[in-house]
Amino acid sequence: MITVLKFLVVLVAGLLVMLLVAGQMGLLTGQPPSNLGFKNGRLKPPAYNPNSVSSQAALYPDHPFRAYADIAPLAYTGDGAAAFARAVAVVKALPQTTVVEQTPGYLYAQCSTRWLRFTDDLELALDESAHVIHVRSSSRLGRKDFGVNRARVEAIRAALGTP
Repeated sequence: MITVLKFLVVLVAGLLVMLLVAGQMGLLTGQPPSNLGFKNGRLKPPAYNPNSVSSQAALYPDHPFRAYADIAPLAYTGDGAAAFARAVAVVKALPQTTVVEQTPGYLYAQCSTRWLRFTDDLELALDESAHVIHVRSSSRLGRKDFGVNRARVEAIRAALGTP
């Protein structure tokens, strides 16, 4: 019995080390989506798994994970460009986050986990007519995100001090 237990412990430890090495080598980052951006007033729809959030999920009423993906946009008052600049600064300060594309009113960043380097795609898009910044955060790999994308957006909201 002790020998089987030792074998299982060594096996699990070995698998964890292999997983960590794979992550550090970038084998768990996934491929960046090719269709990101703010086109015709819309960000890409939420993922077809419970692993993304979008402030525009309501635009897709038949989406199977709409309820999971639905999150409020980042509301602001005053100047939209200034609010967007504050949001961009907050995103740039997030740990393990790299800004890939930034244009006036749009930001695309990649956020990765520390140890395994799983990568999520984060987008912000300014909608001045509605006084909001739309947001989409989605995992590239895996069926679930365990609330990581929602927590990221809520951390941005908290840092901005918006409801």
